[in-house]
Amino acid sequence: MLAVRLPPEIERRLEALAKATGRTKTFYVREAILEHLEDLEDLYLAERELKAVRAGKSKTISLEELMKQYGLED
Repeated sequence: MLAVRLPPEIERRLEALAKATGRTKTFYVREAILEHLEDLEDLYLAERELKAVRAGKSKTISLEELMKQYGLED
């Protein structure tokens, strides 16, 4: 179970959408979370990797090297 406090304007918009479509507010909150959770996870992982690269703990290769490694050069 999860309780979420929303700003009044978002609550009104969510209520209007639910009423207009015959779906529940819970349905739309669940859909929004599912839609964006993967993006948030990817962002977190990218930021963590960027910190590792900047700290010299992770190596990088050029796009040219990557393309060559996978046989994708022109």
